[in-house]
Parts: sequence; C-alpha cells; structure tokens
Amino acid sequence: MPTFADVRAACQPSDIALLDRHGAVIHEMRVDSQRRRLAWTPLSDISPALQAAVIASEDRRFYQHHGVDARAMIAAATQLLRGGPRRGASTISMQLATQLESQRHRSGWRAPAQKWHQMHLAWALEQRWSKAEILEAYLNLVTFRGELQGVAAATHVLFGKAPHGVTEAEALVLAVLLRAPNAPPTAVTRRAMTLRAAVSGGSTPEDLTVAATQALSTPPGAGSRAALAPHAAHELLRGAVPTAPVRSTLDASLQRVATEALRRHLLALRDRWVHDGAVLVVDNASGDVLAYVGGGDDLSSARYVDGIRARRQAGSALKPFLYGLGLDQRLLTPASLIEDTPLEIPVTGGLYRPQNYDEQFRGLVTVRTALSASLNIPAVRTLELVGVDTFVQQLRRLGFNGLVESGDYYGPSLALGSADVSLWEMVNAYRTLANNGVWSMLRMRPDESADDGGLRLYSEATAFLVSNILADRESRSMTFGLENPLVTRFWAAVKTGTSKEMRDNWCIGYSRRYTVGVWVGNFSGQPMRDVSGVSGAAPVWREVMSWLHRDTPSTPPAPPAGVRAATVAFAREIEPARVEWFRDGTQPGASQQALAGNYPRILAPVAGTMIALDPDIPESQQRVAVEAQVGGTQARWELDGTTLGVASKILLWPPRAGRHTLQLIDDSQRVLDSVAFVVRGSEMEK
Repeated sequence: MPTFADVRAACQPSDIALLDRHGAVIHEMRVDSQRRRLAWTPLSDISPALQAAVIASEDRRFYQHHGVDARAMIAAATQLLRGGPRRGASTISMQLATQLESQRHRSGWRAPAQKWHQMHLAWALEQRWSKAEILEAYLNLVTFRGELQGVAAATHVLFGKAPHGVTEAEALVLAVLLRAPNAPPTAVTRRAMTLRAAVSGGSTPEDLTVAATQALSTPPGAGSRAALAPHAAHELLRGAVPTAPVRSTLDASLQRVATEALRRHLLALRDRWVHDGAVLVVDNASGDVLAYVGGGDDLSSARYVDGIRARRQAGSALKPFLYGLGLDQRLLTPASLIEDTPLEIPVTGGLYRPQNYDEQFRGLVTVRTALSASLNIPAVRTLELVGVDTFVQQLRRLGFNGLVESGDYYGPSLALGSADVSLWEMVNAYRTLANNGVWSMLRMRPDESADDGGLRLYSEATAFLVSNILADRESRSMTFGLENPLVTRFWAAVKTGTSKEMRDNWCIGYSRRYTVGVWVGNFSGQPMRDVSGVSGAAPVWREVMSWLHRDTPSTPPAPPAGVRAATVAFAREIEPARVEWFRDGTQPGASQQALAGNYPRILAPVAGTMIALDPDIPESQQRVAVEAQVGGTQARWELDGTTLGVASKILLWPPRAGRHTLQLIDDSQRVLDSVAFVVRGSEMEK
C-alpha cells in the first residue's frame, strides 16, 4: 500500500486554475476529460453531516473494525445462502484499498476469489493509515455521480457549495448517490429518508426532495467554473501540469470590464454584419498584460479563435510608425507640407491610385493634419520619401513578425496597412511610442523576466511629436469631427484603422500609464457594413480607457530635450497659423513659409459644396463659377467625364441637378485635383 502522503500528492485536479495578479481565480481549464476532480479537501473542511451520512451508508462500524467488518460479511453470506438479494459487505477501507490497487494495476476486481486479497489489502491499509486518513482519502477519491470524483467536485457541481457548507439533507442525498447514482429523484428521496433514521437527522421530506431534485437535475459538465479568460488560459496553461494554480499578470476586474464592453458593442453592431472582436490592455512601464479578451465568447462566429494573436490587415493603424520614421530621419516636421492630390504610381500589373476615405482631395496639408486626420495619399507620398524597405525593416524591429517579404512585395499599399498584423503586435508597437520610443516585450506571467532596458527604435523627440499629433483633437476633426469616440477627458494619443472593404476595424491608443487596443471585424473575413474604426472599435476603446482612468489622471507629457515650440504660418492660409513643436534645427524658415504658392488645385467649387438652384430665377440665367489655380500648368476641366474647356480662367457653368465630379486634368491625362459637389433643383427637392 502507498502512503497517505503519496496518494494525496498523486491526486491531481482535472482543471488548472488561472489566477489574476491579485490571486483571484479568473479561469479554470479542463485538462482531464475522463473525470471531474477539484483540489484535495482536508477532512477538517468536509461537513460533519456529510462524513456521518457516508459512514452510515457505506460502513456503519467504520471506527470499530480494523479494515474488515466480520459481522457485515457474515450477514451478507447468510442472506445469499438463503436465496436473498446480494448484499454488500465491503468496508470503506476495503473500497479504498480496491481503488488504490486498481489505479496501480489498471484493472478492477472481477472474481469473487479476489475478495480475500481485498481483505488483506484493507488490513494492510489500516496498519499504515489512521482512520481519519482513510476517510479523507475515500471522500476525495470516490465517484459520486457521472464524472464527479471526490467530495469537492460533487458539492461544487451539484449544489454550488464548498464541502464544508453542505446541509444535512444534501449530505444524505450525496451518500445515497454513492450506491445509486442513476436512481430517479423519488427513489433517492426514499433512500435518503431511510438513511436519515440511521444518523438521527432532522431533515424533512421536503428538504430531501429539494436536495435530490437539484442534484439530479444538474446537467453533466455543469458547475460555477470560472471562465473569464479562455484565450489567455489557453495561452498560459496549455501543456501545464495541474500541480498548482498559475498566476498571471491579468486583472480580474479589468478583464470583466473589457469583456462586457466588447460584448455589449458587438450586440449593438450585429445588424451591420459584425460578429467578432478582441481587446488587449497593457501597462506601459512593465509590459504586464492586464486584460486579454480574445473574442466575443458565445457571440463570436469562431469562439476558439484568438483575435489577439490572429493576423489581419492593419489599415491606417500603421501610419504613426511611418511618419515616425520621417520625423526621426529629419525628412519631415509636423509642419511639413505634403500634397493631398490625385496620385498614380506604376506597379506590377498597372497603376496604383490611392484614395482617401471620403474620396476627396485637400491639396497641401501638414504632416500633423495628414496623420491625425488619417489621409491616405500623404501617407503614400511619405512612404516614397522614407523608402518601403526601410519601413519594412522598422516594422520588423517593432515586433511585426508577419512581414517576411521584401519591400517590393508590399509596394506603396504598405503605407495604408496592406500587411497582416496581430493585435498583440500592434499594441506593443504603440506602447513603444508611449515609452518614449523604447521597445520591450510584453509578459503575461509575473515570473517572466523583464527586458534589460529595452531597444530604442525612435528618438525620444520623435515619440513625443507623434504622440502629440495623435492626441490632437482639433487636427483630427477634419476627418472625424470635434466630437467622436476618440475624445477623452484625459490626455490620450489614439489612432484608428480600417482595412480594405471594411473587413477590419482597429483602435489603438495610449495614456501616460496604459495602452489599449481593440479590433472589431469577422474571423471569416466577411466585410462589415458601414462600420469604420470610429464607429466599430473606438467606442470599446474609450469605455475601457475611461474605466482605467476613473481615478487615475493622465497629463500631457513634457517636451524632451531637443524639442521646442515655434510659431508657424502658412502661405495662402493652407492651414491656420499655430504654435508647433519642432526638433532643434528643423524650425521652418522664410522660404518654407512661402511654399506651395503655385501647385495646381481647384479653388471653386469647394469639395462637398451643395448648390441650390433658385426657383425664382430662370435656370438659363443661373451659373456656377468654376475656378482653378494652375500655376503655369496647361490644364483643362472635365465634369463627369466631359471636357468643359481650359482651366486658365474662370468658367461659368450652367448647373444641372445631380451629383457631380469635377476634375483638373493636365496634358498627359494626369488628374491634378478632383472635387465632388451636389446641385439641388426642383426635382431633387421633391
């Protein structure tokens, strides 16, 4: 016979518990599919009523015999010789010895001749073990019903209680289930009533009926198992031996908030063909993962797919790292002017013509506006300036391990996020900006070693400039308006992204202390309907970030050494004059202030103009002025594909109701500028 200590040590639970950073159980993962068994329960933590009921049912003279109950065996043999029904005579010690022996030899007791061997094992067990040890081991190893092995699993699943909290009625029902696990509730109640007399109990028939009904109506596999972090548990517990709970860096309260915020928002977006999402929250300083929500649980189209590790197209969410390279190499400043005009780039198979989200062009814009308002064409021009191979190498250093091809493979579309990335990679890259340009690894277990100092990928000045732009509500308003889900009551830098055909929405941002990333979409790749980063992922981002800062302030970072403010004004009021941040030596001079006086663009009508015809004036007398700045370029007008004439002077166009696209075309058929506008007439009014 093994020792009691050996048996107790060998009894492993069927589930591994995942603990949060404070020691609370946030998830339990099943590792043994054959049985449901929880942690070993000491006899002192088992209800005395349950101990008494089991002894009365299985071995009434447990404390009087030395392993074998001779009186019970004689009575069983006499009844069998008289032709009566078979009657059990195995003591608790004999049953436990049988179980221990069968575990060692992988075989059960089948022949009656082996009963003598079972008795010898029981005597040996009683010589080495105390009665308390035998009863404790029996209650922890015996199967009560179905897959439920041990008292902890039985009370937890059938009654939702710990073993010490079991009532007398529940104890009697559990004792009956040892011999009749599949009996109907009426039979269990009747047998429990008979057993009640043996323990002199005070339970009423109603108490026993309620307990029996509850126990037998509980479906297999039920029980209040913690299931708050399934994807994190799979990441941390796969392959682990269930010897002890595993502590993580997660925070149970935050995990619950993030899970509920995502679930609530996915429900609100279901009519727009949105089924999946993920949320990742990390601590900037330590890299600790505080919340890991890999999917929408039962709302998900593929609930076992981990949305934090799965790679999807990044969209505009990669732009901060591109502009950061331009700023780091002193090729750009936040006040540098970039053309937001029609662009054609020769690529394999034809021409690449990037478009802005609203399909409008804004002429010259500053880097601040281009990044904060997420304009596409300036980003492509910046990629041409920086170099696609240089950008790919920087993304790899930032931890985007899915970029395995050369720059030529991705081409100019990389500026708009054509590469596949994961939320895990994206959040840690943004955390690099939050940490003044220093990259280090994330961790999900507190015992994982931290990086020594990290790896500097951007200068402190560049990280400050990019963060300042991403936190600029006013510059962002060109695309998103002043009031949107990206606005918070505390300092935060944030960026959204939407992939091609609205297949993916991203919103990643950071405060002084935390970085939060949200992805919304469909694991199947199905496009969403009318969902952008602001309407898809941003509301979840703001809710989680606001909860994090309910009591914690987040103030704007101070400019580092080598960064100073300077007033900048723009020719032709391209943008309003403002105080801008610059790295030392990059402040604009007089020549830069006068930049862009002659670039070709449409002056009138302005993009998005709505023109209403006056019903009191004959239509033949109404005209719309069409004007361009050509700067010496030979250009002509095209309206809805029809040539109107040369663009060197103001053209008076007779309006007609409808939606129109006006383009400025040069001699080589290149589109220099384009605007869309609407003319409303009497028919449109109806």
